[in-house]
Amino acid sequence: MTDYSLVGIYGGTFDPIHYGHLRVAEELADTIAFDQFFFVPAGEPRLRKAPVASKYHRARMVALSIQNNSRFSLDEREIKRAGVSTTVESLREYHAGYNGKAALCFIMGVDTFLKIHRWHHWLEIFQLCHLVIVDRPGSMRMMDRSDFPPIIQDACASRWVTCPTDLANQFSGMIYIARTTLLDISATRIRKLVAADKSTRYLLPEAVSDYIKTHHLYSGENGFK
Repeated sequence: MTDYSLVGIYGGTFDPIHYGHLRVAEELADTIAFDQFFFVPAGEPRLRKAPVASKYHRARMVALSIQNNSRFSLDEREIKRAGVSTTVESLREYHAGYNGKAALCFIMGVDTFLKIHRWHHWLEIFQLCHLVIVDRPGSMRMMDRSDFPPIIQDACASRWVTCPTDLANQFSGMIYIARTTLLDISATRIRKLVAADKSTRYLLPEAVSDYIKTHHLYSGENGFK
């Protein structure tokens, strides 16, 4: 059986990126033998409100937050892409770029996973990658699968694996539940703190905090979107 190299793909608006995101990535990198790990800021999300900060600023904040971690890289493909961003389009591009020699592992929170049936060409995603699911503070935990929408239960019934090494044995289609530290930090809360001119210390990297101040991001009413 072929063992594929593993490529972690961590998408999100990162508006702004914070220690909750970064701690999840760090623990996943310790748990799963990724050969590469990419942060992929969304350009124009299809199923949620437009981010408050621009694509350029959100990418710069991600770059600053991971600049001293050699395991992580920034991928700006969705930032540079015109129009609405879809995960399946990015996965197709990755698939073509690796020419079938790598197993892609798309990372998402359980709250996002529960809406995956609303994604563009969502069933194709299982043909292109594995899913790595992490719990989110305040969300249904992944152990409660009986409460998932029936359409998701049916599509995922035979896909669950319990060991991260199993991901390298298949090209795509598996789902692994990763247990990570749940830091109850939200980008919405950070934006509100900035708008109220209150401290965000210890919620996000200092370099990101300085960038927000320098470029006057999330100030005034904009911070509450």
